[in-house]
Amino acid sequence: MQMNWVWLEATKLVVRQVRRPENTLFRLSVKFFPPDPGQLQEEYTKYLFSLQMKRDLMEGRLICTENTGALLASHLVQSEIGDYDGVADRDFLRTTKLLPYQEKVQERIMELHRRHLGQTPAESDFQILEIARKLEMYGVRFHPAADREGTKINLAVAHMGLQVFQGNTKINTFNWSKIRKLSFKRTHFLIKLHPEVHGPHQDTLEFMMASRDQCKIFWKICVEYHSFFRLFDQPQPKSKAILFTRGSSFRYSGRTQKQLVDYVRENGAKRTPYQRRNSKIRMSARSLASDVPKQSLSFNDSFRAQGSPSSASVSFYSSHISSVLPRTELQPQPHPATPSRSPAPPQQQLQLPVPAARPPSPLKEDPAKAASPSHFAFQDALVDSPQHSPFTSKGPSLCMSPSFQMSTLSLPGQASSPLQSPILSEVGSNARLEEEDEEGRRKRYPTDKAYFIAKEILTTERTYLKDLEVITVWFRSAVIKENAMPEGLMTLLFSNIDPIYEFHRGFLKELDQRLALWEGRSNAHAKGDYQRIGDVMLRNMCALKEFTSFLQKHDEVLTELEKASKRLKKLETVYKEFELQKVCYLPLNTFLLKPIQRLMHYKLILERLCKHYSPSHRDQDDCKEALKEVAEIATQLQSSLIRLENFQKLTELQRDLIGIENLTAPGREFIREGCLFKLTKKGLQQRMFFLFSDMLLYTSKGVTATNQFKVHGQLPLHGMIVEESENEWSVPHCFTIYSAQRTIVVAASSKVEMGKWIEDLNLAIDMSKKSQEKSSIFLDAGLTDHSNRSSDEVSLEQESEDDMNSSRTSLDKQTHHRANTTMHVCWHRNTSVSMSDHSQAVENQLSGYLLRKFKNSNGWQKLWVVFTNFCLFFYKTHQDDFPLASLPLLGYTVSTPEESDSIHKDYVFKLQFKSHVYFFRAESEYTFERWMEVIKSAASTTGRMSLLIPRGGPVEINGN
Repeated sequence: MQMNWVWLEATKLVVRQVRRPENTLFRLSVKFFPPDPGQLQEEYTKYLFSLQMKRDLMEGRLICTENTGALLASHLVQSEIGDYDGVADRDFLRTTKLLPYQEKVQERIMELHRRHLGQTPAESDFQILEIARKLEMYGVRFHPAADREGTKINLAVAHMGLQVFQGNTKINTFNWSKIRKLSFKRTHFLIKLHPEVHGPHQDTLEFMMASRDQCKIFWKICVEYHSFFRLFDQPQPKSKAILFTRGSSFRYSGRTQKQLVDYVRENGAKRTPYQRRNSKIRMSARSLASDVPKQSLSFNDSFRAQGSPSSASVSFYSSHISSVLPRTELQPQPHPATPSRSPAPPQQQLQLPVPAARPPSPLKEDPAKAASPSHFAFQDALVDSPQHSPFTSKGPSLCMSPSFQMSTLSLPGQASSPLQSPILSEVGSNARLEEEDEEGRRKRYPTDKAYFIAKEILTTERTYLKDLEVITVWFRSAVIKENAMPEGLMTLLFSNIDPIYEFHRGFLKELDQRLALWEGRSNAHAKGDYQRIGDVMLRNMCALKEFTSFLQKHDEVLTELEKASKRLKKLETVYKEFELQKVCYLPLNTFLLKPIQRLMHYKLILERLCKHYSPSHRDQDDCKEALKEVAEIATQLQSSLIRLENFQKLTELQRDLIGIENLTAPGREFIREGCLFKLTKKGLQQRMFFLFSDMLLYTSKGVTATNQFKVHGQLPLHGMIVEESENEWSVPHCFTIYSAQRTIVVAASSKVEMGKWIEDLNLAIDMSKKSQEKSSIFLDAGLTDHSNRSSDEVSLEQESEDDMNSSRTSLDKQTHHRANTTMHVCWHRNTSVSMSDHSQAVENQLSGYLLRKFKNSNGWQKLWVVFTNFCLFFYKTHQDDFPLASLPLLGYTVSTPEESDSIHKDYVFKLQFKSHVYFFRAESEYTFERWMEVIKSAASTTGRMSLLIPRGGPVEINGN
């Protein structure tokens, strides 16, 4: 009565499933739709599939163009009445409805039917299946739902996983390999994803359905689809609980697709004879019997043998089917039966057993003689299925281990992603930032703000020196060991950076000694003379001026290293392998920029110190002079830093992108990178976009062990137009990009993100127009233009896993690559980062000890924390050479704890992204405010700049 179609369970009596037979409609239907039904071997099976396509077409489920609908109808006419006859065709089409819009295309159907001369019914069935399987709505059964925001959507399940539709447009697909668990609780349908695929922040998706019954019906279909297409062997039945049960006892009953293929291959049974005949008239149900394999009609006897009353089964079939449904009406339909009303616990979950490493091959054939009689009577799967055998999955929740995913979608051998939340052991609730003396008494440190500013200089200097050691110690050791770098390049690189490293070693010692005196950790301290830092800074900033020539050579060093790594295979191998080491926690060439970036840090910290001091403070004059000295050096190197940061970013992208060459072309500037959803034939597909001063690239992430991105297309900025198009496509935060090559429609994750992209695109387009070099650099990237469309036609290329599989060979040749670059974080967090954001991030680097606490833990853990590149890196102490874990901050919010958090400590800030919550405790008000400031600048969308121009002032796009 609720009009909910439910599949009959073959292992249960019909009388126990049908409460009100007089109100129940039964339908014979195809349940599982394989990706290529043309590979079915039994002609009778193909015939039933073609009948299913016929019904779907008539009921408007198999959505297609009018021309395609007419072609399908013409094959159906050929299979029913044979070769073309004008009078017979019109009579048949007048009495038989094949399409909702049949009258409109009747002449076209007859015209196409004329071309099928001599085609047998079996050949017509094959053509129908070939055409239907290529349609997006093939086998799709909508289950109405709504997302968390209340937007109406439709859910569907297919052989590859779950699909999400908005209207008739597919907006997302969740492959079985990406799903960890499926469950439902009342009217809420929950999809839990593997964090290895979507990141820890996207672990659960929630959809609301109209009722619990509809939720459970869809959940059951998911159980059966997953079992049939993904499992190799039948799992052991779940043992019955003695006292209490939890979760649903529902399990898939029947052989899997793989078992059917193996059964046919091993037994080699002969096929059941079956011959289709044409007819000029619609056949009665009595005539249908001659078309059905004889053993399939013997279900009455076997059904009684199982103890099922004939009155509940056979009489219904004979009295209704024989009198109501002629041959052309006896068609498979995907929803037979009745609303299920069985009571169940509040939350039902399904545990899907782990499939083997290789996906099952397509269904080939299965002997009809193996089919049990009851199978035909209650056909809920492919007719090729030999029989139903009890099939139960392990437990009440759908869980799949990521290590057993399908080979084309898994990431074998990949190290744990730095996108994972840090998992470190707790040290108990007694962890504290303060040190204790030999007698166990807590030491008292100065509380003056100037002391904590000076301490920031010390803590960040420690991190900076460790960063220099990545080049001077670790990378040097790697290239010497393999003899991979030419002597000239070795001299150029290390003769520039070694003197800088030695200088900062001495500087760090001075800072450490001064802070020890300031804190009273030395017996030689004199309270009044050592509670300042200006004299140390002035002395060392003056000395640093001598290294300006070395810093100015960093441009040459970076360029020559990049050229050599491209030219020399051994150096390229060492370079890539070194980047995979834990000590190289950032892209290698990033460390070469640290000396110039450090000057900017000194400048900012000294500005903060001068602002804090009163004009009469004894340390003010030295701090001002030190600031003057470092500002002078920073001004000289400012343009060089902008150019180097751009070059570094371009070379980093060159390594991460497949299918593009010469990305570091002269004059090209990086502007923005981020995740957008591109409208394709398969719906909205996630893509990574890269905006440069002369073009826009869009890519997809590889599905192999590498983390590189494959380029799908490039659009020149010259002549490009960008417009909002939410109303046109009914997709939130949607905008259209018109270029000379093609037009694409993309959607951002939020209105703010859409605004940033449109703003930067328009600014870049304007600047490219004004640029004197109206360069039309078309990169020799080996890219294929998928269309010759005019600029006003929207490009809907078929870009999905198929495109990525085609590039497996080239992907597999690449070495494993880190996943802690900003592009990977943007991909997982559905956000974007501009060059302005990168420049701001350079200014806001910070390090020091913090106490960390997880949401549900009691103890606080003391960690050395480094903030850089939009990410927190966690070390046990400042002396460690590599981080234990990392936490990318893009998308996180930072705030103070709420009352419900029950945190009763000072200087605590809270980091949260959806359900992921961390608490950090600083040692003072100043350090607390500093951590809040730098994290807010990187984490929140509003905290990051959306303008193309850096904060330092207008800078031309060419970096001059």
